Formats: sequence, structure tokens, C-alpha cells
Amino acid sequence: MREISFSEAIREAMCEEMRRDPSIYLMGEDVGTFGGVFAVSQAMLAEFGETRVVDTPITEAGIVGAGLGSAMVGMRPIVEIMFGDFLMCAGDQIVNQVAKARFMSGGKAQVPLTIRVTTGAPGSSAAQHSQSPESWFMNVPGLKIVVPATPADAKGLLKTVLRGQDPVIFLEHKMLYGEVGPVPEDENFTIPLGEAKVVAEGSDVTIITVGILLQKALQARQVLAEDHISAEVVDVRTLVPLDKETLIRSVQKTSRVIIAHEAHERSGPGAEIAAMLASEAIEYLDGPILRVAARNVPLPYSPVLEQYVLPSADDIVHAARSFWPKA
Repeated sequence: MREISFSEAIREAMCEEMRRDPSIYLMGEDVGTFGGVFAVSQAMLAEFGETRVVDTPITEAGIVGAGLGSAMVGMRPIVEIMFGDFLMCAGDQIVNQVAKARFMSGGKAQVPLTIRVTTGAPGSSAAQHSQSPESWFMNVPGLKIVVPATPADAKGLLKTVLRGQDPVIFLEHKMLYGEVGPVPEDENFTIPLGEAKVVAEGSDVTIITVGILLQKALQARQVLAEDHISAEVVDVRTLVPLDKETLIRSVQKTSRVIIAHEAHERSGPGAEIAAMLASEAIEYLDGPILRVAARNVPLPYSPVLEQYVLPSADDIVHAARSFWPKA
């Protein structure tokens, strides 16, 4: 183990897999010369050259379309979309082509395409550069959706994705790039998709987290401990596939659940998780399924208003305390 940042973990995963497999290449806006807008691919151009680290025009539909075509003829492309908000510019390619090519070809066309995309609010970037798009694509069969929250998970999950045969949307929260944590040095370190992680055990309430809300849930857990409330924190890590068994086991133990994510509350990923728990774990619950998420308004530019809209550790604490209202 050694301590590296979230962005370093992603870069390591890409570099190790590109050295291992010459069919893997990276393309996107400014990924070469500038290393991407958040410098995640910094110095990769020098090692791999411009045929494997490819700067593209500003055209998300073209980037994803080129990735789809090369994946179908035997390459294993990583395409970077600079901001998750602009996935919709490539919406037709992703929804009607990437997700469906294997099924419409009777399994003859493989699409090992990894779409790396930044997500979430980085601070005063306003409505068009701050969204969390995971639930937009959860409704589309044929796509896998990965949301790591730690450097180790970022590396292990990305390496698994790059060795797979499926199209994957790999979501990287902008505010996690500088997060530092322990990562195994083993170049074969991988994490299977569809396995949630119990990050902290507890007995009174389960907090299910998506992405960056893991950190806020752990902060809330410390505050709740002062109230003698024992919170279990479970990070989903992947939304598609979703590890229902781990989530249900935790709810079975605690009988109370909060689902926390930065995407908007209405029809966010928490809605699908809540529906699953309501249908498969309702007999274990001693209270309502609560969600802590962004308010249902576009993300504002004003720092004060942005913080009001985004979910916080205090929101999780308030939700947990509501299970035990004071007389």
C-alpha cells in the first residue's frame, strides 16, 4: 500500500492497462498536450505517443462515435468526456448505439468502450458544469455505471472495466481528484463490478452512499456517534450492476436506511435503490426509506446557494435523527 491521489490512481490504472494491452488507447478533448482539464492524463502523451493518447475536436458525439466504431473492430478505447453535463451531446450515440450494438447484432458485436466522465459540483461552476448524470443512463439497458469514491476503488474498478467486454460509464467526481488514500501496488489489483463495500459497520441505521457522499456520510457518522447512534456506511461503488444482497443484509441488521447521493433527489439513483428495498426488504424496515440528495433545482453559481442546494453531512445527521424524535 502507498498513498496516492484519486487522479493518480486513475492515471495509474490507464497506464498499467495500456502497457499490458496495446489495443487500449485514450482519446478526448485536451487529454494529450494538457493532460485533460483536470490533468488526469498528464504525461501520458510522452509515454504512449499521439496514436494512443489522442486529442480530439470539441464534439462529444464524434468522440463517442469514434470510440464505438473502434471498439466494434477490436480496439478497447477509453474516451474522456470533459464534463458529465455534455454526455447529452452524445446522447444518441450512447443510448441508441453504444448500449444496443451487442443486442442488435445478436452478440456478434462487442463494445469494450469505457466512457470516463467528470461529474458533480466543483464549486461555483453553475448549472451546466455541475450535474450528476448517473440516473440519466441507469434507465438504459446495456450500459454499466461505475461511481468510485476512493483512490483504491477508482483504480481497482477502472482496471476491471478496461479488462471487460461491456460499455461502461465511469463517473469521476471533480472534488475527489485530490483525495488521497491507500492503494495496493499490485498491478493486478482489481475490484469486481457489482460488489458494494461496507466501509464502516453499525447497528442502528444504514447510510447507503453514491460517490462523494461517502465522505460526507463518514463525517455524519462521527456526529451521530455522539448521540449514541451507530451508523453503518455502505458505498454502492457500482450502480449498474447493483449489489442488492449487501444492501439488504445491512438494512436487515439496522432496520433503518438513508440513501445519500449528489444527484437531484427526483428520479435520482436513490429512487431505484429505494424501490428495490421497498420490494425486497420492506419486512426489515422500522421506518421510512429516507433520501438525502440535491434539491430539485438547477445548480446555482452563487457559493451560498450552491451549498444550500447540495446535500451535506448535516443533512444526513438530520435525517438519521428523525428516526428518534425527541419527546
